[in-house]
Amino acid sequence: MMSDASRFMAGLILIAVPTIEFGGLFLLTSLIDRDSGYAANALRQDFFRAGHAHAGVVTLLSLICQPLVDAATLRPALGWLVRAGVPLAGILMSAGFFLSMLAPTAAAPSPMVGLVHAGAALLAAGVLTLGVGLLRRRT
Repeated sequence: MMSDASRFMAGLILIAVPTIEFGGLFLLTSLIDRDSGYAANALRQDFFRAGHAHAGVVTLLSLICQPLVDAATLRPALGWLVRAGVPLAGILMSAGFFLSMLAPTAAAPSPMVGLVHAGAALLAAGVLTLGVGLLRRRT
């Protein structure tokens, strides 16, 4: 049975899915519109695709983590690190990929790329915490 906390977080995560859909629509319309300048900047394309992909994959991972927190042996604060940290990591990483290449003529990422690194660190902390919690014996 899923806890109230897991159900709450899963609901929030699912409500956020349309933002990922909007990102996909943005990428599609940018590819179709020859005047957008999107097709002329390969680095920007790569960053935007990476941002969209990370958003989708980490969102799915976030949903998987919710009931696993219920099965893990974790202190409440560590459980919330996983519950909230994994979805937040996806938001940070995706935002970093998009925001660091906002200018259509960008030749290098802006300092906003630091959000990708922050999100990656938070994701690692969350999944490692959950993994250890799942391997620990219940007392």
